[in-house]
Amino acid sequence: MMPTGPKGQKRPADVIGNAVKVMRIATGEDKDETPDDGKDAAAKELGAKGGKKRAANLSPERRAEIARKAAQKRWSKG
Repeated sequence: MMPTGPKGQKRPADVIGNAVKVMRIATGEDKDETPDDGKDAAAKELGAKGGKKRAANLSPERRAEIARKAAQKRWSKG
């Protein structure tokens, strides 16, 4: 049985075998088989931009209000 990486990719169980596999991927001798996470690349790109855009459009007072509500919610759970 082969262990899996964080995204389910197959990796050798021994340290040296794993290092050789990574070296082969880095040099292009071997292909890295990362499974598809099912998310659209364009949607991920837009999602990453959305938070920055929203933060830029919020006033400092509104950001403080959102942070205050989040802190109250976080600390009220007990």
